Amino acid sequence: MKLPKEFLNGCIIFAATGVFFLLMNAVGLGHLFYLRLINVFFVFYGVNRTIKMNLAEGEKNFVPNSVAALLTSLVGVFLSILGLIIYSYLQGGDSYVQSLSETFLFGGNPSIFAYSISLLFEGIASSVIVTMLLMLYWNNRLTSD
Repeated sequence: MKLPKEFLNGCIIFAATGVFFLLMNAVGLGHLFYLRLINVFFVFYGVNRTIKMNLAEGEKNFVPNSVAALLTSLVGVFLSILGLIIYSYLQGGDSYVQSLSETFLFGGNPSIFAYSISLLFEGIASSVIVTMLLMLYWNNRLTSD
């Protein structure tokens, strides 16, 4: 069974993001919040890969490509948040999330649920932004409806 390219590339985003964060924690750089911004490059890579695959298959319409791009990034976001929830519980639950929130722009003492929901909203917003930017980039190669 062949997996849909949106799911496959979303899994690539998830794997790259997960490995990057585990590596940051392993070398002791997990407290540097600005290094977390690097994950946007993984999202750009996965979404761009989906658009390129669509173009190679002959899909040049704007709307189907933008839907595929958005689905790709949303799969990456949902899998990453699910991975963070599992990892947080393995690392001590709410106490681990509170150590994360010290280096993140977050007030109070968030629970795993509150932290995950805030990251979900951030991830959805960044998914829309990445999709829009890449669709603008590829616009000259796509025909509009």
